[in-house]
Amino acid sequence: MKIKLSSLFVALTILSLILAGCASQPTPTPAVEQPAQPQAPEVTEAPAMTEAPLETEAPQATEAPAEEPAAPSGEPIKIGFFSPTTGFAAADGTSALQSAQLAVKIVNERGGVLGRPLELVYYDDAAKPDQASAIARKLIEQDKVVAAISGSYSGATRAAAPIFQEAGIPMLSAYAIHPEITKTGNMIYRIGTLATTQGRVGAELVGKVMNLKKVAILTIDNDFGISLTEGFKQHAAEIGLEIVLEEKYPLGETEFRPIIGKIKASGAEVVYATGYYNEAANLVSQARDEGLEIPIIGQEGYDSPKFIELAGEAAEGVIITTDLNRDSERPMTRLFLEQYEATYGEKADMVGASAFDAVMVLAYAINTAGSTDPQAIVKAISELKNFEDVASGPFWYYTPEREVVRPISSQIVRDGAFHLYHEFTDEALVKP
Repeated sequence: MKIKLSSLFVALTILSLILAGCASQPTPTPAVEQPAQPQAPEVTEAPAMTEAPLETEAPQATEAPAEEPAAPSGEPIKIGFFSPTTGFAAADGTSALQSAQLAVKIVNERGGVLGRPLELVYYDDAAKPDQASAIARKLIEQDKVVAAISGSYSGATRAAAPIFQEAGIPMLSAYAIHPEITKTGNMIYRIGTLATTQGRVGAELVGKVMNLKKVAILTIDNDFGISLTEGFKQHAAEIGLEIVLEEKYPLGETEFRPIIGKIKASGAEVVYATGYYNEAANLVSQARDEGLEIPIIGQEGYDSPKFIELAGEAAEGVIITTDLNRDSERPMTRLFLEQYEATYGEKADMVGASAFDAVMVLAYAINTAGSTDPQAIVKAISELKNFEDVASGPFWYYTPEREVVRPISSQIVRDGAFHLYHEFTDEALVKP
């Protein structure tokens, strides 16, 4: 009996030890799974649960300024800039300059270029070719800029481009769109959309988006207007539009009533009219006064708060082709539009966006090149792909002819402001 009791005691002892061993194992199990319960948001991200850094990294994603870039130091990297801040084009030139200055501020807040501050050296060319030529030489010989930006019109930009090309200094044309500018040579690139390409998009807008056929064309008689009309007419023929009237007018024209009478008699369903904001405001105001109710299609020359201010109610319903989509949710577009208005107390325009983008492209190119060597800078621009750090982008790429390929917007004036009408993203259409 004692043996049986002993055996029973031993058996019970062993069993209690086994049970104790089994009881001790559940404690690690909750230790692995239990911490996930107080962190319920992480449960849906099971792969990340084994990587605790997810929780510590999350604030960094939303609070990027926590690690502010070091302030730039050392000798500034100089970029030249010229635009018309006086004369008939002063509103455009001032917008371009202010936008370029805003871009420089943003670049320097991000740490500058190659760790050095970016400096904008700027002059007023009054949109005059002779002044632009003199400024180009001054920027090269006196100011020793590593690159330059034209924030001016096509005539002035065409005059300056050969001087920068000969000196081997990269120059970006912000919004001057004449085809001959980039044909100057391998150092000259464009930010805005080539005139003939924008004209082509204008014809596509009329014929394929608005489904209209009979067109009256009104052209401002300069490089800008003639190039746009050329692109429009070429594509109009391809898609079967009928041009029922074609007229030219000089820069600075204020009286459009005689032409409006011809448009009304022509049977046109739509007007394609090139021009700048002053001429455009007079045109649309007089057209509405004369009872011309058909759509008026403009382009980037209209793209200014001044056009809406001068035309007033007559601007309502006018549609333009442009590079800037005010309704875009792209972060850099929003940043530009909001900071420009906060800084200068007025709404931004396409001209400003193009100058802003020119600075951003040059900053990117210099950083990518790792130097201020001119050939390295243009190489970096030529290899740019899907660039988002611009207000009027994205920039998909540059062609071998140094023209940018990207979406083109059309905007309509509604309630006293430009809004998206249609965006063109077909590469075959928007590629220069």
